[in-house]
Amino acid sequence: MSKILIAEDEERIAQFVAKGLKAAGYQTHVVGDGVSALEHASSGDYDLMVLDVGMPKMDGFTVLRVLRTLEHDIPIIMVTARDAVTDTVAGLEGGADDYLTKPFKFEELLARVRTRLRPRAGGSESTVLRHGDLSLDLTTRIATVGSKEVDLSPREFSMVREFLEHPGQVLSREQLLSRVWGYDFDGASNVVDVYIRYLRNKLGSERFDTVRGVGYRLTEGSG
Repeated sequence: MSKILIAEDEERIAQFVAKGLKAAGYQTHVVGDGVSALEHASSGDYDLMVLDVGMPKMDGFTVLRVLRTLEHDIPIIMVTARDAVTDTVAGLEGGADDYLTKPFKFEELLARVRTRLRPRAGGSESTVLRHGDLSLDLTTRIATVGSKEVDLSPREFSMVREFLEHPGQVLSREQLLSRVWGYDFDGASNVVDVYIRYLRNKLGSERFDTVRGVGYRLTEGSG
């Protein structure tokens, strides 16, 4: 199980990211300042770091620069409230592997985490997820039901991916909101139910079971 270091001084965001990554199957550890981020990232105990730029004691750019100067190759995804192109360029040229601007959707962060942790060329990770006659190509982002290709919107793609990565498991509305829409989305919304209707129309009406009072579960459907 991959272990991810979250360096973020805004507790609400840090806990949201940690909760979402844990739900996605990762181990997480949160630190709230740049000095702690540098110490933990230097330990070699982590597979990836999500690093906020505006950290107390030592900012994220400095943490990044020191780590790369010391030749630590931990993958780093920079996160910042700044949206200036110069900041993005500075982060990437300084050795960051990726860059996200707040506010971001959790699905976007999770996709980037998965990309950075994906085995390099020669690895065995499949780019196609399958359950019954439903498959999802993670490269083309196209779903296939039997022999029929189905185009999905970005949200639909993320929803289907979550279900295919947890086949037979009941996913609550709260889990889906957290993973697909992110920390800044209204948890009281019925948007999950709306998107389940979209997916039933596209992929088959019996493919998603409603578990009353809990959420939804992917089945093999009826094609």
